[in-house]
Amino acid sequence: MEQRLTGTSRFAPLHPHLARLIPPASTYILLMIDGLGALGPGTGLPATAQKGTLDAPFPTTTTVGLATVATGLPPAGHGILGHQMLLKGYPRPVNLLRWVDSTGKKVPPNLSILPRPNLWDRLAEAGIEPIAVQPQSYANSPFTKVMYQGCRFEGVEGPSDFSQALVDLARPRRRLIFAYFPEVDVAAHTKGFDSDDYRKAVAQIVDTWETLSALLPSHARLVGTSDHGLVKITPNHKFRIKKHSYRGLDLFGDPRALYVRGPAEEIARLGRRLPAVWYPFEDIRSWWGPIGREPEIEWLIPPDGVFLADPDRVLLPGHMDRRMVGYHGGLDPREVGIPLLVGDPR
Repeated sequence: MEQRLTGTSRFAPLHPHLARLIPPASTYILLMIDGLGALGPGTGLPATAQKGTLDAPFPTTTTVGLATVATGLPPAGHGILGHQMLLKGYPRPVNLLRWVDSTGKKVPPNLSILPRPNLWDRLAEAGIEPIAVQPQSYANSPFTKVMYQGCRFEGVEGPSDFSQALVDLARPRRRLIFAYFPEVDVAAHTKGFDSDDYRKAVAQIVDTWETLSALLPSHARLVGTSDHGLVKITPNHKFRIKKHSYRGLDLFGDPRALYVRGPAEEIARLGRRLPAVWYPFEDIRSWWGPIGREPEIEWLIPPDGVFLADPDRVLLPGHMDRRMVGYHGGLDPREVGIPLLVGDPR
């Protein structure tokens, strides 16, 4: 979107064969459907809208995906490497969506955690107005304050308000409207793909897509994608890690891609018990994007490596959620594959 609207971008644009599928426009809506993997259950969206499959950034989790959009950089460039992270100035791992530590205690958000100028700044400098459309309940959250500095925020109440707001906001030219739809992810996490909640959420986004396709002005184009897909995890595949088994170690990241920092012998001892494969940090730095393109991120405490959970398994220390049905964060194709959706020009 940045390349199309401004003529430049901080990172590599879409491959030309995919970029050609997106019609030119003076205003774009980028619809982020959280949790809608390209290889999971059918989307219900028109077959003509599904133009291709993209790869979500690693780890395949919302904080990483949204930071990648907000900066136009890969994780190696913006530094958000997981759902929970070790940050300088914070004694325990921090949940970046909620800004609470691993004990559940609220911590002050680092509002300068993302590099500036971000995508919103660069668009505004080029004369493109950036607007984020999200549930009103997110308006004053710490995560919103971190991600959308320099971006106008428009809160909505429910799917019908969401659709109407997007139609109204798309009337002026020279805008990028980033529209975030969380309900598919929430339903997949809490109820699973076979639930009424999941079917309802998918039906809502199908209705939204069809409404926008019918009502958007001719100068505006609708493009959709996701931040990750999910995998279903059965209760007997949830590996609980008791605190006494990792004394002296920090465990953070995601249940499907568990980061560890601490003494090598303790990591090895823990690893002998886990249904996972260990990858040292220096061997996998390229997973977060090209190496050597960006300066060192001063607030980041990187892991010593990652335990990548075995297929259809999750690794759950006590401060990670054990109640869910759907999980993400790993490198299963169902987590990595995300759709490229393009509305038909009117």
